Amino acid sequence: MRSQFTLEYWRDGAYYVGRLLEVPRVFSQGETLEELQENIQDAYDLMVTQERSPAPESAQQQPVELDV
Repeated sequence: MRSQFTLEYWRDGAYYVGRLLEVPRVFSQGETLEELQENIQDAYDLMVTQERSPAPESAQQQPVELDV
């Protein structure tokens, strides 16, 4: 399945640096825009679609407030 995102990017020296606005943790860089797009895909895959190991049966949950 394909979804559309907004890639915000800029030049930083010899590299293009970019992030997905809809998924704030996803950043990457590349020497060309094409390489940046490929690397953003890899970063998205690593940050969003990777399966996480299940927590141990003894794991607990609680609400937490954070300054954001």
